[in-house]
Amino acid sequence: MTAATPKGERRRQALVEAAADLLADGGFDALRHRAVAERAGLPLASTTYYFASLDELVTAALEHHGNAELAYGKARLAELDQDECGGEAFIDLVLDLLLGPPAGERDAEAVLLRYERLVATGRRPYLRPLMRRMAGELHALLLEIFAKAGQPVDLERVRELIALVDGAVVNALIEVSPDPRGAARKMLGKAMQPR
Repeated sequence: MTAATPKGERRRQALVEAAADLLADGGFDALRHRAVAERAGLPLASTTYYFASLDELVTAALEHHGNAELAYGKARLAELDQDECGGEAFIDLVLDLLLGPPAGERDAEAVLLRYERLVATGRRPYLRPLMRRMAGELHALLLEIFAKAGQPVDLERVRELIALVDGAVVNALIEVSPDPRGAARKMLGKAMQPR
């Protein structure tokens, strides 16, 4: 379905943004027509008017969320001072791209929701093309970040570092007082030390 008028485009965009927020807050289980319409402040029927299916809405929400994160990463890269490259600001930028920006006291929960989303995406074949494209864009951005930091790496090394962060996060999430970002920061910091 398309939104042919400016008002229709605004409504469609409001639904996408509401769905992306729900996805970030509660994962795929939070995405229901009624919840999206309520969050957007629109009638329930608008979700089926602008989207042929819930899968189409989920795809649009995931793409919106991913594009916002990539834009955030690109803006942070542009602001990254050469003097900060290789230091804590550099590691924080890489972690922000892989784990999302810090969420204060809710950080462990936000990271857990992010990983639940990633795992749940694997059970939705219709999302795989989008996720492959978004992963490619993330890898390209990480390659740019490492190059700017004076630590050029290849795609294989980027994938290794992502796997290292993923492992640290998953292990940290099972702790009594989880600090997945702290565990990932420690592992990434060690991995980035000169060999």
